[in-house]
Amino acid sequence: MLPSLVRISSTAAASLLCAILASSPALAQIDYDTGNDTVFAHSQTLPWWLSAQGNFIFQWHPRFPADYSGANSFEHASEQAASEVTTLYTGLELDPTTEAVADFEQAGGSGLSRTLGLGGPTNLDAVRNLDAKPYVARLWYREVIALSHETARVERTPLSILTELPVRRLEIYVGKFDMVDFFDLNSVANDSHTQFLNWTVVNNGAYDYAADTRGYTYGGVFDYEDRWWGFRFAEALLSKRANGLNLQKNLQDAHSENYELEFRPVLLKDLGTVIRLLAFTNFANMGDYLQAIDLFEQGKTPVPEITDHPRQTKLKYGFGINAEQGFTDYLRGFFRAGWNEGQHESFSYTEVNDTVAFGGDLRGTLWNRPEDKFGVAFVGNGLSQRHRQYLALGGLGFELGDGRLTYGAEKIMECYYNFPIPVHSGFFGALDLQYIDNPGYNRDRGPVVVPGMRLHVEL
Repeated sequence: MLPSLVRISSTAAASLLCAILASSPALAQIDYDTGNDTVFAHSQTLPWWLSAQGNFIFQWHPRFPADYSGANSFEHASEQAASEVTTLYTGLELDPTTEAVADFEQAGGSGLSRTLGLGGPTNLDAVRNLDAKPYVARLWYREVIALSHETARVERTPLSILTELPVRRLEIYVGKFDMVDFFDLNSVANDSHTQFLNWTVVNNGAYDYAADTRGYTYGGVFDYEDRWWGFRFAEALLSKRANGLNLQKNLQDAHSENYELEFRPVLLKDLGTVIRLLAFTNFANMGDYLQAIDLFEQGKTPVPEITDHPRQTKLKYGFGINAEQGFTDYLRGFFRAGWNEGQHESFSYTEVNDTVAFGGDLRGTLWNRPEDKFGVAFVGNGLSQRHRQYLALGGLGFELGDGRLTYGAEKIMECYYNFPIPVHSGFFGALDLQYIDNPGYNRDRGPVVVPGMRLHVEL
């Protein structure tokens, strides 16, 4: 699978370079946030939805300095990797307030260093279970309860096919979903298929949200929406072990609660402002960093082992803030910050205990290419004192472990340039560049530069 992906990516590289030189600035305006520019037109009136997309990413990095490496280190020798994710979206409008969604996905290829060695991995499409076998990604039922007579027209998307919603309403979702389909959304930094690629830019790195290895879970979401604000709550399943593929279905053994309060004030006329306050609590069979360190110091384990403990239900919790602001018709900015308690093992998303990220995107209006978009983001990720000590003594997490650690905050800069390929509507190319200082929070390794390319197709 990987060799074929590399061949596809090599062809894509030539196509991207040719396309960026040959594309015309006279194409129609594209709405990247809703993906309306597609190969096939999609009805706004039929009671069903059918669409698909493909995302192909190629990344490479040159050799970088490293005083030592461990089992979970980011590979310091030159390497390359390619991933592909294809998704089939289906939906059925049962009545004007009820819908069902069923999405099917296939993911193949790999990420750099098997997606190990970084708090902020470089490709959100690359997880640790890319076996190229189709699976059900989403399967949910949605009910909208009107709390006002006033309604507003909304545009259909692959995840929402209802076209008219009450201004004040309660939405209920039950089934299988990605938690960040509903929480920690941000129109500037949210979609690895049209925007940034780094895990800690696309989502809050400290948000250890409920998910299996592929990023999905089962549960229920309650979302209250009013004109200027909203509040949502979710109860969901956690995996049986850290970053595992199998979910724990017994809620007495593991469960997750997620809370988000959203405000939409009018700060600049006709320019969107959104502020989101996030919190989560996870209860699961988690290891404790201090407990693992104590067992090692007592000589009971050869190195600290976060999984070496009797079955125990522990609490991991955290908070986040997420804001976005439009400044002009073509310039927007975003900000995220997050923290989790860091005493218990990172369990679902990535090994980050605190994070700050900010950046923005700029449409190509200024250089007469309004369909193009340039984005830049900066991230600082950190670990708790116990988490650092655990890694410094040779412990392994599900992502990190250099064998030793000279701690430093992981600092990331990412920029991308996205553009339509004028072969046919629905084809997009992107060039991406990431710079990572102290990869894996280790000042004895790096820095590393990761160039990449993306081909995205909307059907």
